[in-house]
Amino acid sequence: MNTEQRSIFENTPILTALQPAPGERILDVGCGNGSLTARIAALGAITTGIDLSEESIAQAVLKYPELDFQVADACHYRTIERYDAVFSHAVLHWTADASAVIQSMHAALKQGGRLIAEFAGKGNTAIILHAVREELLARGYTWEARNPWYHPSVGEFSSLLEQHGFQVSYIQHTDTRRPLQQGVRSWMSSFAHYLFRDISTDEQDSIMEAVEKKVEPLLLHEGQWSLDISRLRVIAVKL
Repeated sequence: MNTEQRSIFENTPILTALQPAPGERILDVGCGNGSLTARIAALGAITTGIDLSEESIAQAVLKYPELDFQVADACHYRTIERYDAVFSHAVLHWTADASAVIQSMHAALKQGGRLIAEFAGKGNTAIILHAVREELLARGYTWEARNPWYHPSVGEFSSLLEQHGFQVSYIQHTDTRRPLQQGVRSWMSSFAHYLFRDISTDEQDSIMEAVEKKVEPLLLHEGQWSLDISRLRVIAVKL
């Protein structure tokens, strides 16, 4: 990627960075309700969207019946016909086996095909997660297997891609703050089945209250809560 291309990639939305051409076959990994898949298809690409959630795929089929959507596990997805590009947005940080997903994406691509992805990277929501971990350990609970997310660094993810036959053309880490309208307590509650599994409801409330107090100086400013967001953007080519 030359300097001009890098500048364009850094300053455009991830979907624009994909630059789908008419007639290209593009696989959307973790397509959700299909909204981004449909935008790619509207530019003339031949799309396939896959997602592990049957509910999400049902919504996608209902909204966009003319497009190809499939319930599939990205860790095991295989296809006979190869794709020109693989696209994935806000999904890879949920993978339980990053190596398997990367192998699937590599196998789905034509030689020279490109991977365009954006997802949460190292440091994402670290302030809350550190406080939750600290509070759990102080109360005698373990932290192991409670964090459901995969948040790699630039180096970690680049190495993983290279190990599985990709050449990394560009990878970017960004840190931002995002408004959290419902507050820290609501955010923790939405992930309680991961963070506080096997902990009583009363104890969960006590933990969340303690965590909220710990992170307030860092995440509450002028009455507005925010989250510390870290993102990785990557473009890679199948060798």
